[in-house]
Amino acid sequence: MWEESLDKEHDVGQNLDYSPVSWEEYFEQMEDVSVVQGDGRDIFRVYKAGHEGPLLVLLHGGGHSGLSWAVFTTSIAARVSCQVLAMDLRGHGDTFVRQSDDFSTQTMSSDVANVVRACHGEIPPPVILVGHGVGGAIAVHVVSNELMPTAVGLVTIDVVEGSAMEALHSIQNFLKGRPKSFKSLDHAIEWSVKSGQIRNLESARVSMVGQIKRCEAEEADTLEGAGPTREDAVEDRNEEFYDRSYVNDVKNTATEAGGGQGQSIYKWRIDLSKSEKYWDGWFRGTSNLFLACNLPKLLLLAGIDRLDRDLTIGQMQGKFMMQVLPPCGHAVQEDQPDKVSDAVAAFLLRHKFAEAKRARTSPTASLATE
Repeated sequence: MWEESLDKEHDVGQNLDYSPVSWEEYFEQMEDVSVVQGDGRDIFRVYKAGHEGPLLVLLHGGGHSGLSWAVFTTSIAARVSCQVLAMDLRGHGDTFVRQSDDFSTQTMSSDVANVVRACHGEIPPPVILVGHGVGGAIAVHVVSNELMPTAVGLVTIDVVEGSAMEALHSIQNFLKGRPKSFKSLDHAIEWSVKSGQIRNLESARVSMVGQIKRCEAEEADTLEGAGPTREDAVEDRNEEFYDRSYVNDVKNTATEAGGGQGQSIYKWRIDLSKSEKYWDGWFRGTSNLFLACNLPKLLLLAGIDRLDRDLTIGQMQGKFMMQVLPPCGHAVQEDQPDKVSDAVAAFLLRHKFAEAKRARTSPTASLATE
């Protein structure tokens, strides 16, 4: 079904708009938050929306940014009264920290607590941590280590220890297979959609801006991946960074772009391959930590095959709520923002964390209850 939609999209591709869209279409405020760390300061980029109700702290996945939650933010705000704080994790997006290569769970968990404290004081509103991929693992560690005293709920999206650990060996090959640069933001957005990294064009137009940055071309040679490649290069992969993305034939199908002195190109904001030594620490033990968190929990998955043994047993014992949201890739909240919003809204209403904005058909029937 999805491959057919790609073919149709290819046929009318010239009519699709791949131009970037501003964060202002989805968030009310963008802020650079200063956090004192040791003898200096780190700056974290955050995006905010809402003024009442519980605080949803949104943590993106590896390589993404707070803009990954843009369309979801608009969608959840239409369903329940809540506040949103979507932050760029260290080394990602427009966050600037002195130790940008420190991706340990301890450091990243402390970052989340420090940013929330800087924005909302020592006693913030009731907090629901919502994390995708790596961000989901960090959310689990934040709750497990009691770094967020007002945390009342935990939502993790497509992060399961078992499948993540199995996929670690293939991540480097995947990263090497991606285009290294793009000749424009439009081309990057088009690639993200046609490769399946982000299957929702609206979300790709706002979130890809947080994944790549403009820089001067160092060489006037062929730019790898300057344009979109064949749809038939897409393959199904089970990994925690991205799903169904280009792996093969990128170099053979790259578009040549002439490069003169001073020409701008766009490259990835973060070299994820350099964070490899932290990958094991992100995910190992997270299933049991998740189950041990003594607060209401919701797990959203792109496929039932993601579940490992510990979570399967925990789900059968009713220790958390769960919903599978096919068809979508790993970027669940971007591919299916309305379905994710329905599930999160149902979770918030079920536990009386938030009040409904307006009457909606309740999606709770599709959730596995506690």
